[in-house]
Amino acid sequence: MAANLSAAAAPEEEGHNLPALVFGILLIVVIICGNLLVCLSVLTEKALKTTTNYFIVSLAVADLMLAVLVLPLFVYSEFQDGVWTLSTTICDGLMTMDVMLCTASIFNLCAISIDRFIAVLIPLNYNRKHVDLRQAVLLSATWILALAVASPVMFGINNVPGRDPSECKLENDDYVLYSSVCSFFIPCPIMLMLYCGMFRGLRRWEEARKAKLRNSIMACRKLQEAAASLPPLASLPPPLPPIIERELTDTPDEPSTIPSPDQPYNSSEFKDAPVPAVSFADIKFNPDPHRRKRAKINSRERKAMQVLPVVVGAFLFCWTPFFVLHTMRARCQRCHVPPALMSVVTWLGYVNSALNPVIYTVFNTEFRNFFKKFLHRCCSA
Repeated sequence: MAANLSAAAAPEEEGHNLPALVFGILLIVVIICGNLLVCLSVLTEKALKTTTNYFIVSLAVADLMLAVLVLPLFVYSEFQDGVWTLSTTICDGLMTMDVMLCTASIFNLCAISIDRFIAVLIPLNYNRKHVDLRQAVLLSATWILALAVASPVMFGINNVPGRDPSECKLENDDYVLYSSVCSFFIPCPIMLMLYCGMFRGLRRWEEARKAKLRNSIMACRKLQEAAASLPPLASLPPPLPPIIERELTDTPDEPSTIPSPDQPYNSSEFKDAPVPAVSFADIKFNPDPHRRKRAKINSRERKAMQVLPVVVGAFLFCWTPFFVLHTMRARCQRCHVPPALMSVVTWLGYVNSALNPVIYTVFNTEFRNFFKKFLHRCCSA
């Protein structure tokens, strides 16, 4: 969210910031390529089609839109040494998209934390393979709420008396506070608390899984010890002759095929007789209905969860300085924030959009394998 595209006071002679142009172009290319790879990997790779990764795709779409709709104009303004030379209408559109996409990024992270919290602590009827209604509502609410936060700029809140057309910034200090609180200072604590609860639940689940595994191992050892104490097969008595059970519909006058105890047993009578088989198809086991269902988190989901704290940590590292200075400058008129410092923290926030694909590559084996395969295919083509 660019607080003020006039990073430095306009000099008497208009200059050009060539390093900002070069760095901005490289940043745009990296963001577009990296996040496109993230979207392609989830949409084409079966192993990556998890509910968590669908939220990651939504986050990647926000970063892509930021690189296409916001960064080119921001880089152009920085190249002009912070002087805005375009119309105020374009500036308002830029501020709207900037606020909305930055808000959508953090709301996506917050939606991921809510979804993971439900998956770990409220696992009943949780759909792990497809996006169900609850997840669709979370994804939709992310973008609708982000648009709601940014909508006042569209409706003219930036049109204040005495507006300087050479600067492109959010002009209303009350709106700066409102957008910062809604976009950052409220979602972040909620997200962190949900992640703490989720990992505590995941730790309890892991301890229960290990205890169950230990009990299974002990039961197997007891069975092995019991089997070792049994007599060998050679010492067992010969098998009993097959007994044909008379059906209930048989007449009582029908002679019985069961040999009498007084009659000698002739094994040749049963040599070619069919042996009845027992079918278990109709046997139904009735488990304990009061047994509580546990969360079943597979290894793929655990890997996805391990990446999320790194993504959240990188987001907070990149955007916290900006929002703190952005809010402080709007509410504290006596506080002086150097324009160069504001420009640096704004760039740092935009760099976050390029970090997420790198994080997925480093910390997630399946993403890394897809990226390697895709790049190898492109290089060999």
